[in-house]
Amino acid sequence: MTARELLSTPFTASSTAQEVVRGVDLTGVRAIVTGASSGIGVETARALTAAGAEVTLAVRNTAAGAAVAATIEASTGGIRPRVARVDLADRAAVAAFVDAWSGPLHLLVNNAGVVTGGLERTREGWELQFATNHLGHLALAVGLHDALALGAGERDGARIVSVSSTAHMRSGIDFEDLHFEQRGYDPQIAYAQSKTANSLFAVEATRRWAGEGIVANAVNPGGVATGLQRNFTAQQRRSLDAAEAAGVFTYKTLQQGAATTLVAAVAPQFAHSGGHYLDDTQEAYTVPNDADLAQHPHGVKEWALDPAAAERLWEVSTGLLRA
Repeated sequence: MTARELLSTPFTASSTAQEVVRGVDLTGVRAIVTGASSGIGVETARALTAAGAEVTLAVRNTAAGAAVAATIEASTGGIRPRVARVDLADRAAVAAFVDAWSGPLHLLVNNAGVVTGGLERTREGWELQFATNHLGHLALAVGLHDALALGAGERDGARIVSVSSTAHMRSGIDFEDLHFEQRGYDPQIAYAQSKTANSLFAVEATRRWAGEGIVANAVNPGGVATGLQRNFTAQQRRSLDAAEAAGVFTYKTLQQGAATTLVAAVAPQFAHSGGHYLDDTQEAYTVPNDADLAQHPHGVKEWALDPAAAERLWEVSTGLLRA
């Protein structure tokens, strides 16, 4: 069987979000960007707004979101994004956001994320990184499914972008102990598991919803200095420094970090094709689960694209959310 040719774009690792949307008209597109009060979420929202999209900044801190909306308005000639509150670790807050949404949705960018320095849990007892980075975004997407289907019918397709990370290469999904109730807690492994989950979400969402015109893709923004690192322990910082020294990544600007998200959001190559993992603005090549990260810094491990694991994770996760 001949291997499928990977999807490619004319952009590079140094391309910026603004370059990706140059010449793209998103007038009439309704988009949500989670975590758009800082980091690459801001630049993602800025580029979408500049291209004409009606953007909602879905944030925990609405004051910070309003400040971002003002800066975007100033930089885009008077187009101001809407700001709405959502706390992805709080099921009630996600449900309230969904209930308040009306009309079609054409683009959902699941960008928000947390990194912890130690074990933290939600009120349900869920490990916080998995709960926020994966479960919250899954609940949001499922809750907005009908709006996405409506948007897909309006514009020949709707897209979901799931922001993953090279960190996914550190861990697959431990279905026997998702929330570190039996094994010792390692925040880096917990983060890695959540990022693998972000990729598997894109695989299963596409399988379930592509027939309705909704596709999802996962992206790795690359090494970007953002607020995610503020809670790093000394060990996590040493690990990050070692990875940089080994050539696993080179730091990008925020605008460069947002570029791969914008490729998944607007590039024609991904309009009707989902379940992919993008790195440096291209579809990444797949590597075995025992591959060394330093040797394959731009690859995606098999466990992050495994359809059986993706289906199982969806069922387990939606079961938790219904409980």
